[in-house]
Amino acid sequence: MGRGIAETAATVGINVLLLERDDESADLCKQRLSETLDTEIERWALTKSEKKAILSRLKFSIDLSDVAECDLVIEAVDEEFASKKAVFKELDKICDPNTVFVSNTATLSLTKLAEATSRPDKIIGMHFLNPVPKVPLVEVIRALKTSDGTFKRIKKFAEDMGKTVVEVFEYPGFVTTRVILPLLNEAMQVLLEGIATAEGIDTAIKLGYGLNVGPLEMADSMGLDEVLTWLDTMYHELGVAQYRASPILRRKVREGHLGKKTGQGFFKYDESGKRIEINQ
Repeated sequence: MGRGIAETAATVGINVLLLERDDESADLCKQRLSETLDTEIERWALTKSEKKAILSRLKFSIDLSDVAECDLVIEAVDEEFASKKAVFKELDKICDPNTVFVSNTATLSLTKLAEATSRPDKIIGMHFLNPVPKVPLVEVIRALKTSDGTFKRIKKFAEDMGKTVVEVFEYPGFVTTRVILPLLNEAMQVLLEGIATAEGIDTAIKLGYGLNVGPLEMADSMGLDEVLTWLDTMYHELGVAQYRASPILRRKVREGHLGKKTGQGFFKYDESGKRIEINQ
């Protein structure tokens, strides 16, 4: 997700510093970015000179203190409250008081995250959807104390990235996650009950409702571990049965079949994340 946000920003001319955990992660990020851009070149959607320009706007670091000079910081760590809170707490010590902190959380409370900082008026959410460069939407989420100035600034930033902004007021799951999770969960339950195959379920929902991708492949794209985390969070927050994760999802995660990122979820995928069709 962080890689996609960085690519999207750099594509529209914004200089980006990517902070990774270690040198190995940074090298992998560079490799994946280059491969993604090469795919766009193959599709005639990008030129080699444009790729070079995009990459020139991307700098990498493993030292958190390097973000001190940034006027906007977007956090995209794992969807776990303690981790995000720790990042915000450290950033608050390092960054200028006017720096805006953005979280890409899909389900967590921004207001609670803001409590780890001395700048609750400058805490806001930007919920991008995967793949970030392709999906034209971003939810911009106001925490309880987010100022109008912060919202306007981030709205303009998102629009400069070519995104359509939906203003959202904090509530578990916001709009997109809250609405899509019951669909994904119910599709998994239909599969578990043997009512149809994974292929049949996705074909029915795609063609029946005009979607580009079926719910099971969509879950694979999101990462089944992420989907499980979101469902557990929503069930904890709202306590309604539609967010109680299907047992088949828990089994997939236990087995390490997390979707496209591991090559197998409800379907199988090659190294580039392309679906391997059944007849192959």
